[in-house]
Amino acid sequence: MLACFREQGWSLLCNGVIVFEDTGELLPDGSSIAPHRGPARHALVA
Repeated sequence: MLACFREQGWSLLCNGVIVFEDTGELLPDGSSIAPHRGPARHALVA
């Protein structure tokens, strides 16, 4: 990891990828990966 800005919700990795707190990613070529969160915790209880 090159830089971590937790107060802003993102980190810059050494491979140029920006990783966001919500699990989304911005790749060096400008493309993005949508957040990939699992199901809501309350849905797992039911």
